[in-house]
Amino acid sequence: MGDVISTHLDESRRRYISEKTGKVLGEFCQFYEEQYGVALFNSVRYEIEGNGGPQSQLLHRKVPLEDRVIISGNLFQYVEENKKWRNRFSVVPHNYGLVLYENKLAYDRGIQPRIVLNSAGYKILTSLDQYLELVNSSLPGTAPKSGNASILKCPTQFPLILWHPYARHYYFCVMTGKEQDKWRAVFQDCVRHCNNGIPEDSKVEAPAFTDAVRMYRQSKEQYGTWDMLCGNEVQVLSNLVMEELVPELKTTIGPKLKGKAQERQRLWIQISDAVYRLAYDQIKAHYDEVVTKCEIERPRMESTIRTDMDQIITSKEHLASKIRAFVLPKAEICVRNHVQPYIPSILEALMIPTSQGFAEVREVFFKEVTDMNMNVINESGMEKLGEYMEKLSQLAFHPVKMQSCYDKMDQLKLEGLQQRFDVSSASVFKQRAQILMRQQMDDAVHTFGTLLHQELAKMLGKEELCKSIQRILERVLKKYDYDSSSVRKKFFREALLQITIPFLLKKLAPTCKGELPKFQELIFEDFDSFILVENTYEEVVLQSVMKDIMQAVKEAAVQRKHNLYRDSMVMHNSDPNLHLLGEGLPIDWGEEFGSQPDSDPSAEKRRRARQVVSVLHDDEGALPYEAGAEVLMHQVSQEEPGSEEPEACPALVPPGSPDSVQGIRGMLVKEFCVETPVPAREEAKEPLTNGTIVQQSGSSEERAAQKAEEGPGSLERSAQHDTGSPGLANPGVEEQEAKPAVPAASAQPPALTAASLHAEGGAEVNRPKPNDKETGEEVSTQARAEKVEPAQLATGTSEGTSAGTTENSAGTTENSEGTTRNSTGTSAGTTENSEGVQTQF
Repeated sequence: MGDVISTHLDESRRRYISEKTGKVLGEFCQFYEEQYGVALFNSVRYEIEGNGGPQSQLLHRKVPLEDRVIISGNLFQYVEENKKWRNRFSVVPHNYGLVLYENKLAYDRGIQPRIVLNSAGYKILTSLDQYLELVNSSLPGTAPKSGNASILKCPTQFPLILWHPYARHYYFCVMTGKEQDKWRAVFQDCVRHCNNGIPEDSKVEAPAFTDAVRMYRQSKEQYGTWDMLCGNEVQVLSNLVMEELVPELKTTIGPKLKGKAQERQRLWIQISDAVYRLAYDQIKAHYDEVVTKCEIERPRMESTIRTDMDQIITSKEHLASKIRAFVLPKAEICVRNHVQPYIPSILEALMIPTSQGFAEVREVFFKEVTDMNMNVINESGMEKLGEYMEKLSQLAFHPVKMQSCYDKMDQLKLEGLQQRFDVSSASVFKQRAQILMRQQMDDAVHTFGTLLHQELAKMLGKEELCKSIQRILERVLKKYDYDSSSVRKKFFREALLQITIPFLLKKLAPTCKGELPKFQELIFEDFDSFILVENTYEEVVLQSVMKDIMQAVKEAAVQRKHNLYRDSMVMHNSDPNLHLLGEGLPIDWGEEFGSQPDSDPSAEKRRRARQVVSVLHDDEGALPYEAGAEVLMHQVSQEEPGSEEPEACPALVPPGSPDSVQGIRGMLVKEFCVETPVPAREEAKEPLTNGTIVQQSGSSEERAAQKAEEGPGSLERSAQHDTGSPGLANPGVEEQEAKPAVPAASAQPPALTAASLHAEGGAEVNRPKPNDKETGEEVSTQARAEKVEPAQLATGTSEGTSAGTTENSAGTTENSEGTTRNSTGTSAGTTENSEGVQTQF
């Protein structure tokens, strides 16, 4: 800690923080041990009795992102230690943690990252005004005026700020609005995933933990949803401690903070982060001991449950009947007067954005598969299928493509209901629905891929493959409609319970909670680890409102207003063979249907291929502040592995401090100006992968890259030199280059558009000329005429050379007959031909 932080967090205050954390952790662990036995009993009972919901029609895969990287690329990060902006290479791996490296070179070399961030509990902000509003609201004492200066200055107009109520804040910025939108979608996906940090497949530990948190907060008279129930167990408990510590720290430390508003804001953020880290480290060291203790007792408890299951169930039903007789009359009155009238409006507010979001998921899936089908028809059929399916298999985890689905759910608003039912925020329901959307998308994609893989065993032709893809798509969409209906209805029921149950418990607490201890004597001592009075009481309250909730959801399904299936429409074993297919090994589309194997077998390349497999790709090329990165990588690759770090090239010089923001902007503008303009056709056909170095091939392309590094002036001079310079022609090369070209008709036809597929027979489609990648030839070869007579070649060459009539300024080549002038422009320069005769200078 710094000197200033140590002054406010001296030894006595740190000791108090440790004691407070230990007290909260001790009380919670008592609740956890109690809830562990109840959760274990419920798990074993469910295993024996079943009582499962409707069977899922879509297949589910457990590890969809194994060995994947969501995105990799460069970001500007504000480093608080030296108050400067630095260019960092950022990677988001399959676990959705944000990893920041010094640069791309450090990532390739396997150097330890500078920061590994779990973004649970963070909010993504895209403006300094939003950030200042949150910071001022959390600052102890009187909030500063809105016109005060900001904590930091951003060198661009596109900031990305990660704000946390207790932990450290992170500041980033990018160059364009498109980049900001992309990274914002990525960060939101990270937060969404990390907030759901407690694994749902844990049938005992997860419910025991969440119920213990709820019971602890209710013991402190805190009901309703809690926004900070996010992250893993240690993070949730740290938030639980900070919820009690922060008000006390604001009272004791707040008045001692001196200086301007910006300095007090910065100081308070550092103090809060230091306290959060103290609590986090202490909880992390002791929480595992409690979990281990319960795990040791589990075999004995499970043996008792399985042996005495009938007696435990009978004892619990007897207790529930007594509590029901006492509580139910009061609960029914409360439900009828305070809950029942609002259930339809709550349900309607939930259903509209949720159904729109799931409908958007269906539309995105349909569009992606349809586009893939058209591309397979227009291109080379099976040769490209593996590449397209590899991309489609990760559609659910593409933040940008899924953003339109998530945006629908962001429209959820519960303003009028939040105050009545003590709902702190609707973000809990938004994120839950968005996670379900992503899961349904992945299930649909996985099911489609499994069925298509089975169909490909028949060795279909291009037309048969197209029909099979369309037939499988329709089949999967029917399954999706059924599963999405079931998932949404379950989500609506759970959301209504989350909103209404805490409200009812708070209303009934004054008259009912004090009488509950007298029911403890109805539980046998041997079964008191599996039956708790408090849990049975909540189940009775839940039953009092569950009937109304089920009826409201059922009526909504009957109306079919939001494309919900009725409960009577159940698909049992409609496709039994499908689930047998899902039990097979995962399909590696790139390996099984890839166009060509990797020609470089080096271990280094294979290692990089595993690490830099990005689901999200850049469509607009490298960022302006990445200029010069390839030069640096090339220089370093020629050095020995143990050599020192090379000096950064001028394009990678880090920006200055916030006091020199104008200098940073000037540097960015300068770098942006030297970017080589690329024609739209070439740029569209060669999208660059974010953070991946693309090496150009071909002599003409290498010359263009060198010209781009030298600057715009040299680029113009080089273009003039390439178009023709008298006295520099090489007749030997000229004759060698002037061989007849392959007719354009033999080249691979370009992809057809959707409109061309529906055009009437015989109608011609305007097709662009194939580029060098499609024909495998150089750009200069493409510019040849389709037919060249040998006699004309000889005559044109000799006469054109002797006459010296080549015009350099116009970029054209004239033969002695002087009948035609033609110039063709590419990104590498200008290539000339005339009457099938090409002259190269």
